[in-house]
Amino acid sequence: MSTARITLVNPNSLTKVTDAIAQAVVPFQRLPLEFRCLTSTGGPAGIQTQAEADASIAPMAQLFLQEADTTDAFIVACFSDPGLHGLRDLVSAPVLGIGESSVLTAMSMATRIGVIAIAAASVPRHLRYFRAMGVADRICAELSLDMKVSELADAELAFARMATVGKTLRDAHGAEVLIMGCAGMADLRGRLEDACGLPVVEPTQAAVAMAAGRVFSR
Repeated sequence: MSTARITLVNPNSLTKVTDAIAQAVVPFQRLPLEFRCLTSTGGPAGIQTQAEADASIAPMAQLFLQEADTTDAFIVACFSDPGLHGLRDLVSAPVLGIGESSVLTAMSMATRIGVIAIAAASVPRHLRYFRAMGVADRICAELSLDMKVSELADAELAFARMATVGKTLRDAHGAEVLIMGCAGMADLRGRLEDACGLPVVEPTQAAVAMAAGRVFSR
């Protein structure tokens, strides 16, 4: 089996988020996969509002075109999947979004899905996306940590808030599986599962697993 290249593009300009995305793919390095994690330097410094999501699309499209000849599958590494359908029209390789991939993965695990968002401003945009996907009835609730993407560098603070929100989704809303609604939190997934007693889907890993399936089933 030959090695396949998966290119993951962080639509925001924060290199720390790209570094965290690179950490998320480490468990897949035992497979014949080569990962290229890129930062869209022309993108906004974090994506919370719809305007920021929209502003990230054009710079990201340039990266896709730049990498198209040497990429077997692309991943849009933002939970809102900005520009996903247009990017699929732009390149011939499969293009997966971490938001869509994580929801599909969670749906295969349980009926009632709870989503943990970073900021409250992201929640309305995510809910619109779930409705557009036709899966809103499977989302029992989405609650936010009320943090900025840049604040995720404080791992203990992020984990404490995630555990609190995860338990609220479980106890008050009946969540049976949790989705971490942002890229860059993979190192906290196992601890969150232990704290909440529920399976937890990390979206970048969900997308990589699907991309590998697409690449190796050709």
